[in-house]
Amino acid sequence: MAKILIIDDERSIRNTLKEILEFEGYTVEVAENGKNGLNMAVSTNYDLIFSDIKMPEMDGIELLSELQKAEIESPIIMISGHGNIETAVECIRKGAFDFIEKPLELNRLLVSTKNALDKKNLVQQTKVLKKKVSSKNNMVGSSAAIERVRAMIDKVAPTEARVLITGENGTGKEVVAQLIHERSQRSTQPMIEVNCAAIPSELIESELFGHMKGSFTGAVKDRAGKFEQADGGTLFLDEIGDMSLAAQTKVLRALQENEITRVGSDKTIKVNVRVLAATNKNLLQEIQNGNFREDLYYRLNTIEIKIPALRERKDDIPLLIDYFNNIICEEQGCAKKKWSADAIRALQEREWRGNIRELRNIVERLIILSGNQITKEDLNIFT
Repeated sequence: MAKILIIDDERSIRNTLKEILEFEGYTVEVAENGKNGLNMAVSTNYDLIFSDIKMPEMDGIELLSELQKAEIESPIIMISGHGNIETAVECIRKGAFDFIEKPLELNRLLVSTKNALDKKNLVQQTKVLKKKVSSKNNMVGSSAAIERVRAMIDKVAPTEARVLITGENGTGKEVVAQLIHERSQRSTQPMIEVNCAAIPSELIESELFGHMKGSFTGAVKDRAGKFEQADGGTLFLDEIGDMSLAAQTKVLRALQENEITRVGSDKTIKVNVRVLAATNKNLLQEIQNGNFREDLYYRLNTIEIKIPALRERKDDIPLLIDYFNNIICEEQGCAKKKWSADAIRALQEREWRGNIRELRNIVERLIILSGNQITKEDLNIFT
């Protein structure tokens, strides 16, 4: 339940507000002046702060400024028995969430409280999402192998060139695709991802190009495909080596003509997409085996970025462990774990057939099951 701080020099106001908010289920603490309130707000994380404006020593406007200097992110609702439009405008301009006049009207108080807490929750959720996105798209490491990948990304991202990203499972091909899109001219437009291996062959054409109502059983309405959804942006075809030959033919036409046709329609639709593709297969071998079109391969492979396996960049393992240690401990809500040097060396000596994905899973397992310091003995027990 939300924790609220009330700062007011009038005991009756403090007590009344406290009783009302506690009745609504909130946890409430009080301060009798601005200085005490500031100290409490700095030392405790409150979800919402109420502050009177007219107080001795430090008034509410000064308190508002001090809270901002201290980078207190809690929404602040100002209350005053001497309110006027000018005062309210000044409070809002200086960062207050709302201004309520005394005597306090119950519905007004509760609505403002709910709105302020909703806003704080939304801000927190947005920060978490941004952090997840940011951490998802981090390429950690300083080895020569990963620096070459970074250099390639920097060169090709601003261009319109199609890029084929190759590498074993778990090496981070999706991260590379995301980084190329984020640094491209299309970064403000959508990046649409398609996992070609996860879609049944009979549905891949509908997924990519869309369909018309009634074109097959279950097509209850017209539907835009991934090419249309990515118009103006980037289309990422993950595991392109698993795409059926029939779908490959249509993808080739879409790349040649910059247009697609929905399943069940004879009308062409112009599209403007940049295609990035990724695979863990040797496409040249797949071409020889008759599983992949050679002309599509050369359409996709304007630039190839090969992602090194983790065993080819073992010097990066300590950095990756530290990176995963930070984000996983934060996700789990626990203190950051310490890692012994022998534990890190032991992890560097492994083959890592699952690459970075396998490393992350092992780090997470050790964080959950081990004590405050992770040692080589923990590896023998839990991995």
